Amino acid sequence: MDINILYYLIPSLFMFCCGLYGFITRRNMIAILISLELMLNSVDINFAAFNRFMYNDQLEGMFFSLFAIGLAAAETALAIAIIINVFRVSENIDVDDVVKMKN
Repeated sequence: MDINILYYLIPSLFMFCCGLYGFITRRNMIAILISLELMLNSVDINFAAFNRFMYNDQLEGMFFSLFAIGLAAAETALAIAIIINVFRVSENIDVDDVVKMKN
């Protein structure tokens, strides 16, 4: 049985849409960060899927996925540090309360 590329792209599209919905509708910074990570993971699935089906003998898609995972880890560490500082100032991690940090 040959696996079609749609078996990878449809769950990836679903993951990306769920992440986009969460990114747009959430007000909690942690929930926004999780939604962003969900979107990045769906892009990693696309990198791996297109690498397997288009360039089966090469590993560029896998290297892009590893690079994206490392970039996502660094982005998460930085975002958590920013969220902790926002919580120290406003004692709330809602996006609407970040305006208080301007003063």
